[in-house]
Amino acid sequence: MAAEHSKTVVYAAFAGNLLVTLTKFVAAWWTGSSAMLSEAIHSVVDTGNQLLLLYGLHRADLPPDEQHPLGYGRELYFWSFVVALIIFTAGAGVAFYEGVQHIADPHPIVDPQVSYVVLAMSALFEGATWWIALRQFNKVKGDIGYFEAVRRSKDPPSFIVLFEDSAALIGLAIAFIGTFAAHTFNMPVLDGAASIGISILLGGIALVLARESKGLLIGEPASRRVRDAVYAIARAVPGVDRVQIIFTVHLAPDQIVIALALEFNDALNTPEIEATIDTLERRIREAQPDVIAVFVRPQPVGPQMPPLGRYFRRAKLLSDLKRGSETPSAR
Repeated sequence: MAAEHSKTVVYAAFAGNLLVTLTKFVAAWWTGSSAMLSEAIHSVVDTGNQLLLLYGLHRADLPPDEQHPLGYGRELYFWSFVVALIIFTAGAGVAFYEGVQHIADPHPIVDPQVSYVVLAMSALFEGATWWIALRQFNKVKGDIGYFEAVRRSKDPPSFIVLFEDSAALIGLAIAFIGTFAAHTFNMPVLDGAASIGISILLGGIALVLARESKGLLIGEPASRRVRDAVYAIARAVPGVDRVQIIFTVHLAPDQIVIALALEFNDALNTPEIEATIDTLERRIREAQPDVIAVFVRPQPVGPQMPPLGRYFRRAKLLSDLKRGSETPSAR
């Protein structure tokens, strides 16, 4: 369901950005406005980004194979990170260059009324896609704030499109102010300054998106709600005495991998333990369809330290010992 919502948002954004791109380039060619050209480049970047997000969504849906036994879910996070980099380099970088060039060699805007009409049309197109993205994001964010919802979200296309469209609307306002000021005060350099303002806006948006996408690409845990539900299911399975969640990680918005440490009842034999694990996996997948894999490690479960923490402590100890043996002063 999350993937379908994301595709709807991305398709709407792609259609809107394509219309906006064409109108902005015509206006930039006709008027010679630097801010309008920067906005046109901004729209080209946004349109290309929608294609990359659609490609990422397509790749994330591919089934597991021999080379990728857990599937291709993280391709969505990879392409989302690429989108953030493109916004920073192609969007912010080119807009900044264009602004500097226009300040160094200013020339007046021809027929600014054309720019105003195009900016108004662009605001209409961008506003429509922004509203669609906002409605879809509101359906999943719940009662928490927008920035907290972005931080917790595991679905990059939903907030990337929302951020892009928000930046586009703000960029249109900056382009309007720059065009109006440059024409009214007969100061063409203000048009170039508006282009640099658009560059700074895109750079800031790109850094936020890169930070969020990087966290997902590295691996983020499932929500507290999912972890609590899995824990309750495991505790309710007959034959399981104690449970600890080793880790949960999102491979995609609707693909979660879970590892559990279970302490089974001493009276169970091996076939009964296997049957208990089968029951546990079936119940988890019925209650949480996003869970695509459950790994179980039978072991005594103690309250003193999570199993994953013990693993990392052992790994660090072995690493320290190895480094010590390779250092002459450690002998």
